Amino acid sequence: MPELSVIVHGPNTQDHLTGLLDSLAAHPHPGTEVVVAAVGDWAQETAERHAPGIQVLPLPDGTSDAAARAAGAARATGRWLHFVHAKDGLPPGGPRTIAERVAELPPTVDVLLIDHVRSTWRTLGLPSADGPLLARAGRTDLVLDDSAYLLRLTPLLGTRVLRAGFWRAHRDRLTTDDEPHAALAALLLADRVACLPHVAHEDRRLRPASLPPVTAEQHYALVDRYESLLDLTRDRPAAYTVLYEIMVRDCLRAFARGGMPEDVAREFFRRASLAALRRRPEGHRRPAGLDGVRRSLLEEGAYTRYRAFQAANRTRRAVRSTVRAGRRQLGTRVRDHQYRRALRRPVDPRLAVFAAYWNRGVACNPAAIAAKLAELAPHIHPVWVVTAENAALLPPGTDHVVPGTRRYGEVLATAKYLVNNVNFPNAVVKRPDAVHLQTHHGTPLKRMGLDQMSFPAAAQGLDFAALLERVDKWDYSLSSNSHTTRMWERAYPSRFVSLDHGYPRNDVYYTAGADDVRAVRERLGIAPGRRAVLYAPTHRDYEAGWTPRLDLAALADRLGEDTVLLVRGHYFYDGTASPPAGPRRSGRIVDVSSYDPVEELCLAADVLVTDYSSIMFDYANLDRPLVIHADDWETYRTTRGVYFDLMTEAPGPVARTQEELTEILTTDAWRDEGAAKARAAFRRRFCEYDDGRAAERVVRRVFLGQDEASLPPVLPLEERTPAPSPEEACPP
Repeated sequence: MPELSVIVHGPNTQDHLTGLLDSLAAHPHPGTEVVVAAVGDWAQETAERHAPGIQVLPLPDGTSDAAARAAGAARATGRWLHFVHAKDGLPPGGPRTIAERVAELPPTVDVLLIDHVRSTWRTLGLPSADGPLLARAGRTDLVLDDSAYLLRLTPLLGTRVLRAGFWRAHRDRLTTDDEPHAALAALLLADRVACLPHVAHEDRRLRPASLPPVTAEQHYALVDRYESLLDLTRDRPAAYTVLYEIMVRDCLRAFARGGMPEDVAREFFRRASLAALRRRPEGHRRPAGLDGVRRSLLEEGAYTRYRAFQAANRTRRAVRSTVRAGRRQLGTRVRDHQYRRALRRPVDPRLAVFAAYWNRGVACNPAAIAAKLAELAPHIHPVWVVTAENAALLPPGTDHVVPGTRRYGEVLATAKYLVNNVNFPNAVVKRPDAVHLQTHHGTPLKRMGLDQMSFPAAAQGLDFAALLERVDKWDYSLSSNSHTTRMWERAYPSRFVSLDHGYPRNDVYYTAGADDVRAVRERLGIAPGRRAVLYAPTHRDYEAGWTPRLDLAALADRLGEDTVLLVRGHYFYDGTASPPAGPRRSGRIVDVSSYDPVEELCLAADVLVTDYSSIMFDYANLDRPLVIHADDWETYRTTRGVYFDLMTEAPGPVARTQEELTEILTTDAWRDEGAAKARAAFRRRFCEYDDGRAAERVVRRVFLGQDEASLPPVLPLEERTPAPSPEEACPP
């Protein structure tokens, strides 16, 4: 029988389960077993990657936390149980420390209390306020009534390690989705408790904006929680008094934080007032100062006066804020005033605003959606946001606005639909009846969003709090595969709805025909029978500008006259990635850095050579050869961070040097059986939802309001027919 069972339970929310299980695997302890009550497919897949070192108990999506805990406990065989939610963490060596401590406890102890650290999306490992209380208790076992101050410990079930027999005896009382209730009840039901003033748990707080909104009943449940717990302590005056103080404090905090609709706030205050008055211990004295005023108003049920008290505080803060706002530049204030006036106008249900790549023009997923919108919903008028320098490059007849103009503010303020593959500016207001669709512009290999925080080169200059304010405006987030869906949930924690519909920009890879392939190659000057190699490297956060990774002239010479190099520099470099002029004159190198759309370049290419660019995921839809040139993988992985090891999960052969790349491209290695096998596995994983009808699904769901069941289903991969290859479309 193991000394300790660590019961990990819940869904793999924002992929935190991966780090938790990695930590447990890296620091195993022979006296500890790990049981994962995995809720949903993602949690099950993650857990099974760590088997057989752990036991995996698959549970269906929607299984509650309480039910998952109970199921994990039923499977566990340890003498002690440590419940750890899948979103939380365990510091290295934590289970070992707990196992060693419980091994020395007498059988009369029911609960071991441990210390913890707190983490949020922006901070890691903050110390808790529990340390001094645990240190005060020492290492001797205690009766709670003699140490009622322990009720002031943070009410986390993860900081209570329970004797298995105690859990079984009180399972019904402890099996609740109200974790603070369970944590406090465990202390009140225990005969004796012991303390471990050592950090052995990490409480990870998810962004409230990534969680479902709190309902009225959930607000009221806070009062009900303490009323039921106070019933457990009727004949225990010391515990009762402390618990009463905690109840009043938590009710006042919940009310002060706001977020409740007026009717809910009024009812919550009424219930809290009744509980505070009815449950007040005999002879109890209120504290002095402002806190005493708050408690007096609560007990009196003086809702209106309490609101006035809050308003006075808000007024003082508003005055200070107005002074700061008065220092803004006059031009900014004028534009803001015009925008605010426009926000008072009704939302126009026939107006949609589109933008792509920081207002560079008509491109990417927004362009494909706009094209399908014109076909399926022509009554909705599209307006593109484009910078002044790019406006001249727009297709004829494209209605557009330039940032900073009066009409720009008007369309952003009144449009029903706002579509972008990046974010709109911070100042754009999310109106309740407007719809924000975030299309993104690639499948993530590199770390994105909050996952960049640990990588200084990637995080330089980023304001993550402002980023999350923009993310909170999203109603929908578009995805092309389940990997992407899960990483967006992890990197951008908010309440958006994921649309697992595919990337509309990739529809062309299934709808284009031989004529389209021939036409693109003719525009690029690629003669029939010549091999076209598209070389498209990505941007490096650790480099100030374009650094050529290859000697293109030498590569072109080695590949010979029958190969054309199409060189596509990343758009961040604005044309500075142009290849040397000499080889271009021979026709063996073509600079396509300014050629749009990039999807046409993919249709023209026989093979793609890239490093870490997301173009590899899109190009894989064509089922054509891919080659990875990764001369700086270790540096890129260390400075930017990645979500998976491209070196072991590549879509084709990998070259670490130019010589290796040349060898691959001058032999059949770029398209042999091994390359095809790697590409097939890559396509199954990353081309999951792309089938040629992504734009239609998006338009029907977002703009026409159709439900999921009525949308065109995603065609299985084996039933899809990609656009013909250049060899098929352009025989010599």
